[in-house]
Amino acid sequence: MTQPHSTGKGGFEIRGGGYRAEIAAAGAGLRLLDHEGPSGKRALTETWELGSKPPLSAGLVLAPWPNRIRDGHFMFDGIEHQLEITEPVLNNASHGFVRRRNWNLVDHTFDRVELSVDVGLHKGWPYPLALSIVYAVDETGLTVTHTATNKGATPSPFGLGTHPFIRVGDVPLDECSLHLAAGTRLPIDPERMLPNAYSQAVEGTDFDFRTPRPLEGVQLDTPFSALDVVDGSGRTQHELLAPDGTGTALWTTREFPWIQAFIADPANGKGYPDRGRALALEPMTCPPDAFNSGIDMLILGPGETWSGVWGIRAI
Repeated sequence: MTQPHSTGKGGFEIRGGGYRAEIAAAGAGLRLLDHEGPSGKRALTETWELGSKPPLSAGLVLAPWPNRIRDGHFMFDGIEHQLEITEPVLNNASHGFVRRRNWNLVDHTFDRVELSVDVGLHKGWPYPLALSIVYAVDETGLTVTHTATNKGATPSPFGLGTHPFIRVGDVPLDECSLHLAAGTRLPIDPERMLPNAYSQAVEGTDFDFRTPRPLEGVQLDTPFSALDVVDGSGRTQHELLAPDGTGTALWTTREFPWIQAFIADPANGKGYPDRGRALALEPMTCPPDAFNSGIDMLILGPGETWSGVWGIRAI
């Protein structure tokens, strides 16, 4: 068997079951996933050049919170915390601390790579957490396993997300349809991209993708509850489908009860390089601003470890 190898510029390749993935050490990012099937090879995710900044945080791990914290401020365990404002235009603390960090290689085999990082102590963040991620491929597709451990002596708030952009080969996004196994969504204030109401049912609205709907002209940057439809294995599956019935599926376990659907679009000044419109489906443990709302915010006790799993496969 061919030995595992680095792709250079801080990347690692894994192969198995017709799938090939490339993982960047920076942000532990999923740089590439493709699948070789009877009809040939097709890309399942958007990509970028190793060594460069991933556009729109593509593929990166977002922790110890995903999305945004309003004004970078939250209260926890009776203590006021003020984080650094990393999104000055909207006055938010955005996407945690590890998406631009170089993660450490723990293990690399032909079909599996494991990386780890210590979150570290930061302004407004006194909680020493250790994170690890395992990417593995086989005939069932890509499986991604996250763990987080509280190394401190006090409880810690915690949330995690990841930011893959999925695609169906070279089929333009506007020729595809989207299926989201989600019956509710959390309304977002477009001025600050923060929740401005309680969760609402999608039925009868433009946010109902429980039956696949064409994406031509659709704009999304919306958190959905992802636990409305769970299969017998305990997974929720979302699908991007091409007109010929082929597609790319992203699935999550119950540890990721939220999915953020975001469409990059040049019309909004956020096009994906060389692709224009592109779709991110972002598994999240909690919605935006969860450290203030408390919605699905996790609390890790001293020495406690959390784990969650998601994956992507060709259909």
